[in-house]
Amino acid sequence: MLKSFSRLLVLAGAVMLSRAAEFPAPAVDMSGAVPRQAVAVFAGGCFWGVDAVFKQLRGVSDVVSGYAGGNESTAHYEMVGTGRTGHAESVQVTFNPSQITYGKLLQVFFSVAHDPTELNRQGPDEGTQYRSAIFYNSDEQKRVAEAYIQQLNGAKVFRHPIVTQVAPLKGFYPAEEYHQNFIERNPNYPYVVYNDLPKLEQLKKKYPDLVKR
Repeated sequence: MLKSFSRLLVLAGAVMLSRAAEFPAPAVDMSGAVPRQAVAVFAGGCFWGVDAVFKQLRGVSDVVSGYAGGNESTAHYEMVGTGRTGHAESVQVTFNPSQITYGKLLQVFFSVAHDPTELNRQGPDEGTQYRSAIFYNSDEQKRVAEAYIQQLNGAKVFRHPIVTQVAPLKGFYPAEEYHQNFIERNPNYPYVVYNDLPKLEQLKKKYPDLVKR
């Protein structure tokens, strides 16, 4: 993402959100006993903005930017940036399911955090490392994620089909320190201003009851 600023002005505001007046909640959510703490891993393009979106949610206690989908030995920014390591820039979200469900996290992921219809890219960033993906760590997470994708596609919420990959989580590797809390530390960075701050505004408008006060 550090090399993409030349395209920002052209693509400013190009994050495509649902055209529906209200984005549908998942018809299927997690069932069974509710643990005090759970973890979910999502990939939706540059992890800076996705990280910032999930950090705003009530019930979320921690969000870490990192890499998933590849091996630990190549989980380094410069190597991941080649698009040849199999990783996707991802975020690991720690949350309390009694305060916010996995399904609700998915709703925010699909409606605000990124555009799930863009294949191997997101806004100005191109490559498989910017793909849309859900890395599940249980059969229940897989079931809920796949059901929601089917629901959204069936309802034609987006103009194009969802291309989000649903894959087992084989490992999550935290990114370098300078990537953590990037937006909080760099709110005036041009990439952030054009691509990420609008997501936070959209989150507040769409889901005011979910945002931390």
